[in-house]
Amino acid sequence: MSGNLPVQSVTADYAQRVADDLAANRSEQERVRSELARLQDELVRLEDSEQVLTKMQDVLGGTPKQTAKQRNGGKGAAVPAARGSNGKKAAAAAGRKTSKKTVSPKKAGEPTWLELTTAYLGGQSEPRSAAEVAASLTEAHPERTVQVAVVRNSLEQGVAQGLLERSKQGRSVFYSPTVPVSVPSGS
Repeated sequence: MSGNLPVQSVTADYAQRVADDLAANRSEQERVRSELARLQDELVRLEDSEQVLTKMQDVLGGTPKQTAKQRNGGKGAAVPAARGSNGKKAAAAAGRKTSKKTVSPKKAGEPTWLELTTAYLGGQSEPRSAAEVAASLTEAHPERTVQVAVVRNSLEQGVAQGLLERSKQGRSVFYSPTVPVSVPSGS
C-alpha cells in the first residue's frame, strides 16, 4: 500500500505542474494578443497620419511622386498583418489607393465626414467598423468619393470629441455613438 502513495504523489505533482504551465501559457498568449492589438492600432494611426501629412504636403506643393514611392516601399512590412486581418486591411488599402485620384472638395452646404459618420452610427443598433461605415456611406452618397482612411479619421475625431465610442474585439475596432450619461432626476 505504501508503494501506491509515491506514484499518486508524483502524478499529482505532474498534474499540478501541467496545470500551472497551461495557465502561464494562456496568460502569455493574452499578453501577446493585447500587445499585438496595441501595435496594430499604432500602425493604423501612423498610416492615417502619413496620409494626412501626404495630403498636406500635396496642398503645400510638395513632391507627391516621391511620397507615393516611399509609401509603396513601406508596404512590405505591413503584408503579414494584412493577411491575418481577413480583408479589413485590404479594404483600408483599397481606400489608400483611391487617395491617388483627385478628390473633389466638399461643396458648401454638404455635411462633413464627421457629421456623416456620426449620423450613420446614430441610426445603427450595434457597433460598426470603419470599413462598414465607409461602405454604407459610399452607397448613401455616391456623388462623394469615400475613402476608408478618411472615414476612420472622422471616426477617431468623433471619439476624441466624445461623440463616439471605440471598442475592440480581438484585432478589430468598432465604433458606436456614445451613450448619454443619465442624470438621476425627476424629469
